[in-house]
Amino acid sequence: MDSENYRRYQAAMVSTYYPDISFLDHVVMPDGTEQSYGSDILTLLHSGKVFVVNSRKRNGLILFKRYHAEFAGPGAAVGGNYDSDCERVLPIGNLSLLTPESYEDRQKAYLIRRQWIRLIKQITENPLPQQRVQKILDQFEQYFPPEMVALMPDIAFALLVGVLPQTVGIVRRLGNELGGRFK
Repeated sequence: MDSENYRRYQAAMVSTYYPDISFLDHVVMPDGTEQSYGSDILTLLHSGKVFVVNSRKRNGLILFKRYHAEFAGPGAAVGGNYDSDCERVLPIGNLSLLTPESYEDRQKAYLIRRQWIRLIKQITENPLPQQRVQKILDQFEQYFPPEMVALMPDIAFALLVGVLPQTVGIVRRLGNELGGRFK
């Protein structure tokens, strides 16, 4: 490659790296309303105690870490040392956190949390960003009402599956415009 083409290539590169996700103090939801993240829930998670997302309800938490997000669905453990690096949370559904009654309940909750992490990991192994987004949207729409999923911010899905928020927006828009899903 000659130096002129190399310089042209360098000039065309655009950085999309976000070194700090402090913009997650609040998000603008797709319907235009602003939503702040549950600081009470975050305080609870940082207390050092372990809680379990109620497995008898369709609820969960998206836990925003520095560079990614994790989903803790029904039955999953949250809090304790495991989530001490959590910066923000987004409750999904009518969140209900329980205190594990025994050591065995706590162990079971940690295993369920690991299963939720493995599910997201399987989605992120797809090399195509659009397909990762579509798969995570499909998974959430299977478990939560589609209207609820539609109100969730693009950044939440982006940080779950390692894509740019713009990619989530494009996949959502294409799915709506085409009357089907982006496959």
